[in-house]
Amino acid sequence: MKKIIFSLVIISLALLSFASFSPEEKKEWQMKQYFFVMLMKGDNRMQDSTTTSKLQAGHMANIEQMEKDGKLCLAGPFGDDGNWRGILIMDVKTIEEAKTLIDKDPAIQAGRLKYEIHPWWGGVGSKLK
Repeated sequence: MKKIIFSLVIISLALLSFASFSPEEKKEWQMKQYFFVMLMKGDNRMQDSTTTSKLQAGHMANIEQMEKDGKLCLAGPFGDDGNWRGILIMDVKTIEEAKTLIDKDPAIQAGRLKYEIHPWWGGVGSKLK
């Protein structure tokens, strides 16, 4: 079931990506490889509120740094309290580079979050509206 939902998320993002182009731009559709990161609840979520606040601040600082460095295209949390906590779409050359950047996240290091990374193809210049 998890794989089906994950596949639907990927397909939905691809369709949103395609839908954001004007008819003229669709004629010149170009795909590019990105890396889709699913952030999930980690195995160590029993931190006190002070530690949790510090981990969240470090998590956001890591996201902001990746965006500033041009490595992050899209990021955001889910709006419920499920196992999936958020997504990142990264513009890096290799999965190893994506892992290196994500592993700098204090919430990952503390085990509060864990992740899966998958190569993902999106339209060059696509955007959410």
